[in-house]
Amino acid sequence: MNEPVISVQNLTRRFGDFIAVDHINFDVRAGEIVGYLGPNGSGKTTTIRMLLGLLKPSDGKATVLGYDIAKQSEEIRLRVGYMSQKFAIYDDLTTLENLTFYAGVYGIHDKERIKHTLNLVGLNGHEHTLTKSLSTGWRQRLSLAIALVHEPKLLFLDEPTSGVDPTARRAFWDLIYSLAEQGVTILVTTHYMDEAEYCERVAVMSDGKLLAMDTPTNLKQKIITGDVWEVYAHPLEQGLDILNEIDGVERVGLAGDHLRVISSQARTERSRSVKKEALQNLLIEKNIQVEKIERGEATLEDVFLSLAR
Repeated sequence: MNEPVISVQNLTRRFGDFIAVDHINFDVRAGEIVGYLGPNGSGKTTTIRMLLGLLKPSDGKATVLGYDIAKQSEEIRLRVGYMSQKFAIYDDLTTLENLTFYAGVYGIHDKERIKHTLNLVGLNGHEHTLTKSLSTGWRQRLSLAIALVHEPKLLFLDEPTSGVDPTARRAFWDLIYSLAEQGVTILVTTHYMDEAEYCERVAVMSDGKLLAMDTPTNLKQKIITGDVWEVYAHPLEQGLDILNEIDGVERVGLAGDHLRVISSQARTERSRSVKKEALQNLLIEKNIQVEKIERGEATLEDVFLSLAR
């Protein structure tokens, strides 16, 4: 069997008494898109900085492309692409000038290759645009181009769509899929739950701990073992308090114009029917107007909230 592109064993990083990354273990296989999911401050960026050799682990070990992160960090950085949250792009240079500069850092001076990279990320036609006039989404594309110009087979993307609009986010993920189809392995951090659905596997981080790692479908099936109900009732605030008191209800939360209820019972046809009736009867008994109760589907946000509780 081929060696994993990334292999992590008990990787840990402390800053004084604070444990930013706490004995995590995972592998990433060639050609995968792996999502590293968690809120800000959960340890995602610290993990990537250790894998790149920018931070020394306090404990544990890891290899990237077969190289030891503690002893061979220069070899790793020559062979991977890294798009950080706040990449240093020079505002007074054009997109082409920025990319040409960073290509030179890797010893690349082939003008056709540089232009090809701009085309790859959809920046053709913007070669002579000053970077300071680019929107956040276009700046992110330029950052990606800089991470790709030396044609790495492994790409670290740290919150690549943070601060961009939904349309730009979707376009960026189209680029990620295109790169994966070309054989690039991608580890992407995100705090957007919906984005993690695009990944082949998802690692869930919270408070420095790796809580779970699997495909989105498997995570939802394994972690959310009960029923999910979408409850349309008024007034919502009173309904929220009432439903939280029911035995067998794991969590109730506001979801826009309705309530989202997750039970702790197994999914069977009988439990679905009984649970729906129990919810409806209790709300009506408490003078809550019930418009409808519908079966819902588990999401990665449900998974994260259940794991992080």
